Amino acid sequence: MIIVVLILSYLLGSIPSGLIIGKMFYGIDIREHGSGNLGGTNTFRTLGVKAGLAVTIMDVLKGTLATSLPLLFHVDVHPLVAGAFSVVGHMYPVFAGFRGGKAVATSGGVLLGYVPLLFLLFFAVFFISLYISKYVSLSSMITASIALITSFIVRDIPLIIVVAVFTLFIFYRHRANIIRIKEGTEPKIKWL
Repeated sequence: MIIVVLILSYLLGSIPSGLIIGKMFYGIDIREHGSGNLGGTNTFRTLGVKAGLAVTIMDVLKGTLATSLPLLFHVDVHPLVAGAFSVVGHMYPVFAGFRGGKAVATSGGVLLGYVPLLFLLFFAVFFISLYISKYVSLSSMITASIALITSFIVRDIPLIIVVAVFTLFIFYRHRANIIRIKEGTEPKIKWL
């Protein structure tokens, strides 16, 4: 049953929210626009605020639901492990040719399911950073770094391990953004 829960978690993460919203409501494959990414940021840029919010919320909830699967199925697997499988599914979705998002929203959803109060802190950090910098990518990396520091402060070993992995994922998936930030070519948001 543990394997079933982990596969379900991966499949939940693999649901391509950006592709679904883009094709169903706009007739657009967002992989053919902007950064080509399936996540919320490219959806905001390509389809606007309503679509971007819908995709981001869906991506967050994928992680939250995956984290709750061990409890729902009464399976002896740590919720963060199930959540991590959903993050891998989000980045490499079987339903979208293994080309997915950058792990930020779904990672946040995992933390929402496991440590809701800390999630609220990270949510605030993200938006404060976004308000100041106007860079989604930079705000994502700052938030991941704060989450990692916080996990050490609360001394939850599984949280430390999983947040460390999420942080590595997030920095790795944003490597092109880091270069553009250095070069001054990274797009800034205009809606905040």
